[in-house]
Amino acid sequence: MDIRQLEYFTELAKTKNFRKASENLHLSQPALSKSIRLLEEELNTVLIARTNKSFELTDTGEALLRKAVFLLQQFHDIYKTIEDVRLSNQGEIKIGIPNILGFLCYFELICEFQKKYPGIIRAIHQENGGHGEAVNTGIRNATGLYFKVVDSDDWVDLDAYRKILDKLREISGGDRVLDMFIANYVYEKEGVKHKKVMRCSNLPKDRIFTWKEAGHFHKGQYILMHSVIYRTEMLRLCQLKLPKHTFYVDNIYVYYPLPHVRTLYYMDVDFYRYFIGREDQSVNEKVMISRIDQQIYVTKSMISMYELRMVESKKLRKYMINYLAIMMTVSSILCIRSKVNENLKKKKELWVYLKKKDYRTYVKIRYGILGQTMNLPGKSGRKVSS
Repeated sequence: MDIRQLEYFTELAKTKNFRKASENLHLSQPALSKSIRLLEEELNTVLIARTNKSFELTDTGEALLRKAVFLLQQFHDIYKTIEDVRLSNQGEIKIGIPNILGFLCYFELICEFQKKYPGIIRAIHQENGGHGEAVNTGIRNATGLYFKVVDSDDWVDLDAYRKILDKLREISGGDRVLDMFIANYVYEKEGVKHKKVMRCSNLPKDRIFTWKEAGHFHKGQYILMHSVIYRTEMLRLCQLKLPKHTFYVDNIYVYYPLPHVRTLYYMDVDFYRYFIGREDQSVNEKVMISRIDQQIYVTKSMISMYELRMVESKKLRKYMINYLAIMMTVSSILCIRSKVNENLKKKKELWVYLKKKDYRTYVKIRYGILGQTMNLPGKSGRKVSS
């Protein structure tokens, strides 16, 4: 499979006519037909239901179309972004792209970018280890002073990006070392006109500060992966390593380094665009229930990382307890909403695990509002909890 086949397929799906599609693509009709046939043979499936009177995509054709449109948009965005970076930074920004999608055309394109922009793009070939291993690989190979993860579904606002780069340049030339830079992220939800912006209004703006100077984080307010840019060397020194082949490890990414973060900076700009709304996305509730074991695994991993009473900063300690509380709540709700007895046992085991690992934290979470709500007795209690 290559990028041209995906372009041919999406054009054909749009026009629903081989003659029109071949004209738009400046391609002969037999060549287009052959390309589609080879694509079907490679994928071992029928993409188009062909009849004399109608043209319809099969279920697999519809699934491929959604992925193909997304991938093609990414390819076009990458060209524009790289050109912007090249013109404004002259190689100051380094972008590592692991080949984890399984598409040969994707890695070929990355290698093409690397040849065109050798001072900016670095193609990193690795076995597919999921999101966690992609981040691990990025940290191992990063050469920049700061490190930012952008998920494959998402993108960043270029104007906000430039402002952040200017500030990081200024800070890196100063006398204080910055460990974590924070900016806003925006929920880009399919079908929603007005986008929700997630700000950290409780944090000091436009200056370096410490946890002691941070304002109160209310329940439901958390610093997520989308918000943060870390100092690369700090991530290496704290030996952050995310699990392979595991979903929801972004929680570990923004939780484990926190006690190692001494200085922070918050800029009130809408930087990261977090795309949600796809049915097959990992944060879709049905998908999360089907992966409840991974959600519980990540939660247990976070529980076992620290005995939270040993965290020096009182504000940071409280924040981390609240973060664990929401992780316990999400895991519990998913177990309850699954309506599967085995998952209800897993929920109970998770609370027992927390109790054994960190009793003080267990008491704070279990007898807080969220903990009590998640552990109401009986069927009526579970109905309220869910």
